[in-house]
Amino acid sequence: MSAFSGATLMITGGTGSFGNAVLNRFLKTDIGEIRIFSRDEKKQDDMRHEYQAKYPEVAEKIKFYIGDVRSLESCRAAMYGVDYIFHAAALKQVPSCEFFPMEAVRTNVIGTENVLTAAIEAGVKSVICLSTDKAAYPINAMGISKALEEKVAIAKSRTSGKTKICCTRYGNVMCSRGSVIPLWIDQIQNGQPITLTEPKMTRFIMSLEEAVDLVLFAFENGENGDLLIQKAPACTIQTQAEAVCELFGGKKEDIKVIGIRHGEKMYETLLTNEECAKAIDMGNFYRVPADNRGLNYDKYFKEGDDKRNTLTEFNSNNTRILDVEETKEKIASLAYIQEQRAEMGIV
Repeated sequence: MSAFSGATLMITGGTGSFGNAVLNRFLKTDIGEIRIFSRDEKKQDDMRHEYQAKYPEVAEKIKFYIGDVRSLESCRAAMYGVDYIFHAAALKQVPSCEFFPMEAVRTNVIGTENVLTAAIEAGVKSVICLSTDKAAYPINAMGISKALEEKVAIAKSRTSGKTKICCTRYGNVMCSRGSVIPLWIDQIQNGQPITLTEPKMTRFIMSLEEAVDLVLFAFENGENGDLLIQKAPACTIQTQAEAVCELFGGKKEDIKVIGIRHGEKMYETLLTNEECAKAIDMGNFYRVPADNRGLNYDKYFKEGDDKRNTLTEFNSNNTRILDVEETKEKIASLAYIQEQRAEMGIV
């Protein structure tokens, strides 16, 4: 019997790509209820109809709750009877967060505080908070707000009682809502050139299924206050664009470079050099335990620790870099890509 047998799982921001991936993974299992918590009633209604059509025999397991993580009261109202939470609600677009940084703070930081406060009060057993590689050495408002989300989660874990709180940090999720591959496919279909920011820019790439795997790994193996990271491969943006061209009949010579957008880095980091000092290598994952030292710094002058892990920063330049064929194979394995190719009559 799994931990989810008969349990109630709540997904904040559950109408997004991650929420859909979780539903597809769990809906036909013996889970008791999956609670979708979000603020957009239209997306909830669309999701309700989609899953009633797709899984009519189990669709009643999905319960929809209108609410906003920015409101502690609406979090509390949806929290009764919840066993586990996957906290995915966030503002994720780098440029929009650059222009409206306080909106990122209200959702990503205060929203996380509200979810965790309500979860602890309700006696939720476990909360997994989803973060991003942009939280490591952050230079943009989105990354800074997600870094603060991680700090809030770790701080709350120190006084969370029976509620386990962990964070997961991962890179670009291919074909998630608002990501670049669906945009490129649309551009190819409309006879437009593919637009990319900077050809040499590198990014971690993973599928939605791998994102769910990471969250489940954290759920099963994480301890209170942990940060869990998957060892993902990466590729250049040029490589990714060429792979999409080959899959959808685009012209590589028409790729148009538009320049780096607001707040973007040339490469992303999943594990900082400082986090490496205490990171634990778990095969396909890294686990970073919480720093649970107190505020009595005096004792550290008397009882120093000169041991340090030999790991170094894990970023999208020093991980395994995929070539065009490897990238194409990874992209082609996605259900979204297979559906799009079928619709375009590509064999």
